[in-house]
Amino acid sequence: MRSVEPVVVWGAGAMGGSIGAWLVRAGHEVIFVDSDAEHVKAIREEGLRITGPIDEFTVRGPCMPPGEMKPGLRTVLLCVKAHHTVGAIDAIEPLLDPDGFVVSVQNGLNERVIADRIGAARTVGCFVNFGADVMGPGHVMRGNHGACVVGELDGAETDRVRAVHALFSQFEPGAVLTTNIWGYLWGKLAYGSMLFATALAEASIADVLESARHRPVLVGLAREAMAVANAHGVRAEGFDGFDPHAFSSDATDGDAYGSLDALVAFNRGSAKTHSGVWRDLAVRKRRTEVDAQIAPIATLGSQVGVPTPLTRRLVELVHDVEDARREQSWETLDELGAGTL
Repeated sequence: MRSVEPVVVWGAGAMGGSIGAWLVRAGHEVIFVDSDAEHVKAIREEGLRITGPIDEFTVRGPCMPPGEMKPGLRTVLLCVKAHHTVGAIDAIEPLLDPDGFVVSVQNGLNERVIADRIGAARTVGCFVNFGADVMGPGHVMRGNHGACVVGELDGAETDRVRAVHALFSQFEPGAVLTTNIWGYLWGKLAYGSMLFATALAEASIADVLESARHRPVLVGLAREAMAVANAHGVRAEGFDGFDPHAFSSDATDGDAYGSLDALVAFNRGSAKTHSGVWRDLAVRKRRTEVDAQIAPIATLGSQVGVPTPLTRRLVELVHDVEDARREQSWETLDELGAGTL
């Protein structure tokens, strides 16, 4: 499939840069948009360089800051951090063609935010689980293959979502077209809460997931998210070792630990050893997506009477690290379960 119109990748970082580069190489016209001036300059002058165990290559294509974009956008892959969603959508909305739409390549529940701004009919859901990092201006490392799923918010199988699925299949051959995108998003949200917890420690994702001392609190986080999803009538879906049923109310600790073992194996196989959240805290020294990604679990839980003490504590601890009240350490991770488990 070759696109007959430009695909706009809004946010050319780890996720957007990876997907966009593969689409360019497949013959699609891609316009990269990013707010990082150095990143934009590097891509314009030297191209976008992809490295890592999956492949290594450089692609060239137009790249510009948001303010240079012109109206008439039809297919927009939104790949910005969750807490930048509102600002990005406010910039995109006046540029959208009447038939244009936005695909949220962000995980979390950002589709809700986007749909509130531009309407559900112009919003397509997406879930990804591959690992990638921005290594420097114009340079993205893709660390592994991972689940990639697209779907309409109402579960319909439309020509539009089939076209989006065809696009993503050229990035990830095993991409899935689903009628239950919310199930995948909630599954990733539960796994994501554990990933945020791993960022509290000065350790890799796999090392934390494998830590016997911390497995009870990690399981507790996932169980809270799954309980909230279930209370909202969502049937969570599994992927890449994450088994939502292993964290249900009638599952055993053995079931949950089996899923953690599978997630450890998945992460051991990736060149991306630490989460993007960890990099935000340890390397980039910037605020994370915790309020936009994880805090909604607690908010939605309160709406249906599901307690989420671990989730709320996780948000507090991430803020403590962001504000330099605590350091990234195993001791900080220990605090997550203190007085709760």
